[in-house]
Amino acid sequence: MAAGETQLYAKVSSKLKGRSNPSLLDPLLAMGFPMHSALKALAATGRKTVEEAADWLRCHCNDPSLDDPIPQEYALFLCPTGPLLEKLQEFWRESKRQCAKNRAHEVFPHVTLCDFFTCEDQKVESLYEALKRAGDRILGSFPPAVPLVLHSSISYLGFFLNGSPADIIREFSMTFATEASVLADCTVKPCTKQLHLTLAHKFYPHHQRTLEQLARAIHPGQSCQWTAALYSRDMRFVHYQTLRALFQYKPQNVDELTLRPGDYIFVDPTQQEEASEGWVFGTSQRTGCRGFLPENYTDRANESDTWIKHRTYTFSLATDPNIRKDNEASSRCDGEFCPPPTSRSFNSIQALQATVARKSVLVVRHGERVDQVFGKSWLQQCSTPDGKYYRPDLNFPCSLPRRSNGIKDFENDPPLSSCGIFQSRIAGDAFLDSGIRITSVFTSPALRCVQTAKLILEELKLEKKIKIQVEPGIFEWTKWETGKTTPTFMNLEELKEANFNVDTDYRPAFPLASLLPAESYTEYVDRCAVSVRWIISTCPQDTGVILLVSHGSTLDSCTRPLLGLPPRDCADFAQLVRKIPSLGMCFCEENKEEGKWELVNPPVKTLTHGANSAFNWKNCILGH
Repeated sequence: MAAGETQLYAKVSSKLKGRSNPSLLDPLLAMGFPMHSALKALAATGRKTVEEAADWLRCHCNDPSLDDPIPQEYALFLCPTGPLLEKLQEFWRESKRQCAKNRAHEVFPHVTLCDFFTCEDQKVESLYEALKRAGDRILGSFPPAVPLVLHSSISYLGFFLNGSPADIIREFSMTFATEASVLADCTVKPCTKQLHLTLAHKFYPHHQRTLEQLARAIHPGQSCQWTAALYSRDMRFVHYQTLRALFQYKPQNVDELTLRPGDYIFVDPTQQEEASEGWVFGTSQRTGCRGFLPENYTDRANESDTWIKHRTYTFSLATDPNIRKDNEASSRCDGEFCPPPTSRSFNSIQALQATVARKSVLVVRHGERVDQVFGKSWLQQCSTPDGKYYRPDLNFPCSLPRRSNGIKDFENDPPLSSCGIFQSRIAGDAFLDSGIRITSVFTSPALRCVQTAKLILEELKLEKKIKIQVEPGIFEWTKWETGKTTPTFMNLEELKEANFNVDTDYRPAFPLASLLPAESYTEYVDRCAVSVRWIISTCPQDTGVILLVSHGSTLDSCTRPLLGLPPRDCADFAQLVRKIPSLGMCFCEENKEEGKWELVNPPVKTLTHGANSAFNWKNCILGH
């Protein structure tokens, strides 16, 4: 800066410092935290409360970068609220459901007013003052309505902001940039492109027409109060993938990360050479620590999920200054502005009755299989030299059903482990508590699936009332099977002899003889689509839940055809299936009013189960 600007900045900084609220920083210093760490914690938590900043510092006590002078990156967005936001969020959901995820889903609905810029931790309060001053200056001329014009191309769909309202909004962003430069010594670059609110970006070209139809349901003239919102992000992880932990994980080794449900993990895709298959190396946002973690304990998060919301300025023609200026941090809902709560017209019992009044399909993955724990050689571990079964570990089942060809046929058709049996019973008991009405059951011919279905029905007290219908068409993708031929399954007579209540009169969509070994992905998804439609057509027209007990892969391949979605990309499909746990489930309901099926929340919660390592007391106690 020039000498005159330097003097002006010194005066302004001194004035702001004298006015700043000491209630945030001073208590942190009194707790013994260093000045630079306390300022970093306040910036990283949006300067909301002392408690949040103190918690952040305690969580980051082992963060190797805690003392690094790395500032946050900030950006200013113009965000819609009220009815317009609700319509935009509805578009977000429907476009993702019908056309898969695109780049627009990574961030909440917004108009970008400036590029991301850095601000030193000790000057963040001055940045807030810059936002307030810019808002106050433009408030009287801010347009009562912002006209939005729909624009569509082969890779972009969104609203353009035109005319004098767009000029006023640009003036606001330029004023903020000037104030931020003087007060906080920040170099802010206002957005010079056409102001726009993106609806979809980088989508498949064949989805353009569907997206346009969905966009036309948004009426740009709907009531909206616009809010300028200041967000920050950790500049170190801009180009990383962001994962969200679904389950708790306790490290088994010193180089592994602790996970809590909801933790965000930053992963650099270019630095995964040392990670074993199924594992990734990442950095925890909650603790700042780095380490390995099981990838199937996580799911992909959106880019903005880890952004921190700081201060907002709401433009309004109201005379009440408390309505016009919101200089307190407001709440945040998964990176999006939360819509106002809607009133509930049903109590819990009525809501349950409304749920079961539709025909539904519940797709459930089987419980833990024994080879999942003991590996491919599991059968050798539990076989005597004369081919009889014995139980070498408590997680092996107590016994195996009789098969005409003996124990060897279990090698490629393994049973549930003891934990798998327990998992299935837990799920069945939860279904009983939920009150759902299962009216028919279909399973893959794999023994583990038939066992899971039987155990669920037993907990539901329906094992004598509902027969299990074995449908080979919903078996696993045969390319993933180890042998060159499809596995040999227990036939219906063997299953009946083993006390499985199977329906011997059921005519499947795909007889066993129709299963092709090492089928292509297209053949597999076509088989599942035909099978699930056949299952729907064979069930009575009355309402109720159709239970499909199958494999992790069918949670995707048997629900997408119902939802009218095209098959997922093969590579994405493989990654998805790896993350589906035992007893993972998907729930679809028929919406007869709109003539379509919808994906809804399953009737019970997820079952999280972690594996433990083998234990040998002799080696552990007597070893040296």
